[in-house]
Amino acid sequence: MKKHRAGFVNIIGNPNVGKSTLMNAFVGEKLSIITSKAQTTRHRILGIVNGDDFQVILSDTPGIIKPAYEMQNAMMDFVKSAFEDADILIYMVEIGEKALKDEVFFKKIENSKIPVLLLLNKIDTSEQEMLEAQIQHWQQQLPKAEIHPVSALENFNVKEVFERIIELLPEAPPYYPKDQLTDKPERFFVNETIREKILLNYKKEIPYAVEVETEEFHEDEEIIRIRSVIMVERDTQKGIIIGHKGSALKRVGVAARKDLEKFFAKQVHIELYVKVNKNWRSDSRQLKRFGYNN
Repeated sequence: MKKHRAGFVNIIGNPNVGKSTLMNAFVGEKLSIITSKAQTTRHRILGIVNGDDFQVILSDTPGIIKPAYEMQNAMMDFVKSAFEDADILIYMVEIGEKALKDEVFFKKIENSKIPVLLLLNKIDTSEQEMLEAQIQHWQQQLPKAEIHPVSALENFNVKEVFERIIELLPEAPPYYPKDQLTDKPERFFVNETIREKILLNYKKEIPYAVEVETEEFHEDEEIIRIRSVIMVERDTQKGIIIGHKGSALKRVGVAARKDLEKFFAKQVHIELYVKVNKNWRSDSRQLKRFGYNN
């Protein structure tokens, strides 16, 4: 009988390298929201993949940035924690990328005592010559890392990388129940789905000034009833989120409802409201309330 393997596989990298796409491809469910905007992922999200003799606990972290305000400091704390409990580290880069935005994090990868898989993502957008040059560059930068070219979006080489992860896992019993998919509650995914639609539908500063809080989540046999509040920092932002006669807010609600019905496999009724919560991104008390500071 095979021995059971289990461990934490933590994914880090600069913003927009495709970490969330990769995690969702591994898990087979949309756990992390995906947009082309930087800082889409704000929290550390666990996705759990179970087999008869393994449990892979994947961790998607915020993209590495130089923090400009309190919320971004909290986001980088999630990245720091990913180094502390990892059994395997995935460092994700894209074609043309040369360095991590934080030298301290790069030194931690360089000196890591655990296996490091460097995934060179978006290879579907590059020529063979460029790919070979990039592999050579990263072999010099991180000689101890295993380099795997992938396309998370096209699912190229993702299965092979996952099989390699299972091989590298330490022998251990499962950390979570075998039917568990993530460590986050339902309301978290409601909030993230709404926030994704805001990222996709609004420009400039608006998406970054927004936080979503689900105040009610009632699940009946036939339908889930949800009431969520979109927090903004200023009155002008509130007007933009709502739009002319509520048209912009309605568009967000319709798009979020469609995704949530797929996620929960059930009919969803969602009510959205907008409130001004001045300077919440720089208020440690508010950040704790929204799950940024433990």
